[in-house]
Amino acid sequence: MDWKHNLNQLLGNATELVRKGQLADATRAIQQALGGAFANPATATTAPPTGATLRSTGPQPAPQAPGAATASRWRTGFASADVEDAVVSDGPDKGHPGAGPSHSEPPAFAAPKATTGRPAELPGSFTRVAFSYPGAPQDHYYLYVPPGANAGTPMPLVLMLHGCTQNPQDFATGTGMNAAAAPANALVLYPAQPGSANPKGCWNWFRPTDQQRGAGEPAVLVAMAREVMARHPVDSRRVYVAGLSAGGAMAAVLGREYPDVFAAVGVHSGLQAGAAHNVMGALSAMKNGAKPGPAAHAGAHQSATSALPPRPIIVFHGDADGTVHARNGEQLIDAALASAIGGTRNVQQEEQTGRSPGGKSYTRTVYYRTADSAGPSAPGKTAVAEHWVLHGGGHAWAGGHAGGSHTDPGGVNATREILRFFLAHPQQAGR
Repeated sequence: MDWKHNLNQLLGNATELVRKGQLADATRAIQQALGGAFANPATATTAPPTGATLRSTGPQPAPQAPGAATASRWRTGFASADVEDAVVSDGPDKGHPGAGPSHSEPPAFAAPKATTGRPAELPGSFTRVAFSYPGAPQDHYYLYVPPGANAGTPMPLVLMLHGCTQNPQDFATGTGMNAAAAPANALVLYPAQPGSANPKGCWNWFRPTDQQRGAGEPAVLVAMAREVMARHPVDSRRVYVAGLSAGGAMAAVLGREYPDVFAAVGVHSGLQAGAAHNVMGALSAMKNGAKPGPAAHAGAHQSATSALPPRPIIVFHGDADGTVHARNGEQLIDAALASAIGGTRNVQQEEQTGRSPGGKSYTRTVYYRTADSAGPSAPGKTAVAEHWVLHGGGHAWAGGHAGGSHTDPGGVNATREILRFFLAHPQQAGR
């Protein structure tokens, strides 16, 4: 029996278990299926690059996060761990203490505990910061403070959401965002998803209670950002969110639910907000893209800030991604354009092709409002959306560092381009 047939059979078994309500057994079946699929020598990675170390390091020394030892092992390209963005039970995981409260709906904008009077982190530091929020298992995040923070000038803040099996230190290393943020004098916040909230450290982007403003993980993540804003001089017009894979999907949720907080969104190898509402829907969306329906379209969700236009978005996706189909990147852009002021009839585009220094080709398409007739490169022009298709790219952060997991060092520098896009899109008054 070949591996593809075996994969389909195991996933079929998992589907049947979900229908019967045997969620824990379904999770194990899906894990077995996904692990077996990548036993294929054509897609498996067996060894790190020559001269590489097996330890994830950050730009500056920081205490090791709990569980980081297992999350920082080498995984590149299509390694088996890359496909586990949806491998969780659909509901609180009773096998992990404390998981239940993480899916309750904590009060919107509830203040984090025990932060009053705590000194701010020093300029030039990358620090593990204790954090507490009512009913949530998240107990810490990592914060990068640029060397220029002592100037007292309000700084941009970038919220970075790691993918499954990753942790903040690993993600900081792989993306190199701290080094990129230093010249821009930007703070970088890396929330940590504990195993008690998800066995693989994934953000639960597909659970209904984790897709709502003022509830679940979105409320916790915004509370972390607000805590940093309360303790450091942050420019509230320049707060951004980006993520990889499951983190990218959660970034899309935050952009939809909190347009009053985040000025722009970056999604690398992720999915649109509302792409799924349960485990099987998540697997289907990852494989083929989200199914058409009201929940999958921007503008279908109503909230206290629904009158605000959607935030500008930059999307990176490999067209050979075997974990999250490239159709998901297209759907992110389609949703952004459909929700743009005046809809797609008022949007024009410019396309360019190129090749990274590492030899990887890409197509970059910039979408801008018709009123900006001079195009996105003209002075004062701003883009509605930007889409990078990474030709031959898999499920990995383009242009990332080999010292981190889920990276493609030869790709175009996604970190630099995302930060460039963010800084060009401050929050506009009344928008």
